[in-house]
Amino acid sequence: MSLNKAIEHGKEKRKPYYKNKKIDPSCRNHGSCKWCEENRTYKNRKRMVDVQDESKDYGQ
Repeated sequence: MSLNKAIEHGKEKRKPYYKNKKIDPSCRNHGSCKWCEENRTYKNRKRMVDVQDESKDYGQ
């Protein structure tokens, strides 16, 4: 069933978006606003810092 058809027949079950509008009202999951991007990439940034520290330890 297409999205338009689902909306027309009342079968659309998605919740309206109403969270975190203080930061960016157009933000969604995996958004490109600064807040979401930093939260999403936190783990990768920490890993990069660890790799850089290890490379300093080995004298490279």
